[in-house]
Amino acid sequence: MKFTVKHIVATAIGAALFFLLARFLSFPLFANTYLTLQYAVLGFFAAVFGPIAGLLIGLIGHALTDLAWGYGIWWSWVIASTIVGLLSGFIVKAGSVESGEFGKKGIIRFVIGSLIIHGVSWGLVAPVLDILIYAEPADKVFVQGIIAGAGNFVLTAIVGTLLILGYTKTRVKSGSLE
Repeated sequence: MKFTVKHIVATAIGAALFFLLARFLSFPLFANTYLTLQYAVLGFFAAVFGPIAGLLIGLIGHALTDLAWGYGIWWSWVIASTIVGLLSGFIVKAGSVESGEFGKKGIIRFVIGSLIIHGVSWGLVAPVLDILIYAEPADKVFVQGIIAGAGNFVLTAIVGTLLILGYTKTRVKSGSLE
């Protein structure tokens, strides 16, 4: 897949939305962990524009968010967001969303893929890196990661799916004469 100007613009918009949602529309859950719609938007952009856009949106959006909160960049979680963005770009068949194809199989694939990606990223990657990089207590970071992962997954599964469905309704279906 070629990374075009359209992808660059989408990446900038996606990173800005990720930041804005994380910074200004977030609800505290547990120990500097918030519930927001940023991962639903990340899942949507990655599904539409691919894994490189997803990777960059997760990386840039999360790093900017951490800087705005004023406690510095928390690299373990930035890396987890980057992984979420990258892998989310591989969940749906390349080009299917753009060509208006996102039926039951696509939805199931997106939801199950999101469950696995958020589970691994927040239940394993972020906590392990918290322990290795910041010497955080294991019991705290695994609880924090599991809570964050569950919230991120649920919002991605519901809102991300709705965003993709809405977007595919604006696209001309493959093989259509329209």
